[in-house]
Amino acid sequence: MASTADFKNGMCLDIDGQYFYIVEFLHVKPGKGPAFVRTKLKNVTTGRVIDKTFNAGIKVDEVRIERRPYQFLYKDDMGYNFMNNETFEQVSIAKDSITGVDFLKEGDVAEVVVHADSETILYAELPTHVVLTIIYTEPGFKGDTATNASKPATVETGAIVRVPLFINEGEKIKVDTRDGSYVERAK
Repeated sequence: MASTADFKNGMCLDIDGQYFYIVEFLHVKPGKGPAFVRTKLKNVTTGRVIDKTFNAGIKVDEVRIERRPYQFLYKDDMGYNFMNNETFEQVSIAKDSITGVDFLKEGDVAEVVVHADSETILYAELPTHVVLTIIYTEPGFKGDTATNASKPATVETGAIVRVPLFINEGEKIKVDTRDGSYVERAK
């Protein structure tokens, strides 16, 4: 059990049987009336963000979670198969539970969030930026840069990313896995 005084960003809470992360919080002490804590909570399973207000000093159930590195091995009918880098145990994770799954390739390491008490896997997330090779894109023409134009490019995982016109096939680019946007050329 934790109280509202223990709140910090990233803390995981059990509210009505569902797990929520604290995205941000604010202790409010109005001139009149009791103090309270205004929070933004993100649902671990659905990803929805909700606003919730707690009275100051109340007790909440804290959930102990751990982040572990898992290496992606292959995809099959059961889902995406990962291997724990420390114990070499293999687990299958559903596509809906992986953030940035379109940019996942064999050998990539993902952070898997595990409920520490029951050892159940909550979700997995890729690093915020990954380097991918472009396998197909239309050629860019000189003089097409009057505006900040972009074109679609297919990367090695099969995902389509909007890239600037000067990017060609075979080049490596850095992609943001949260929204699938082009960041820069990889060095």
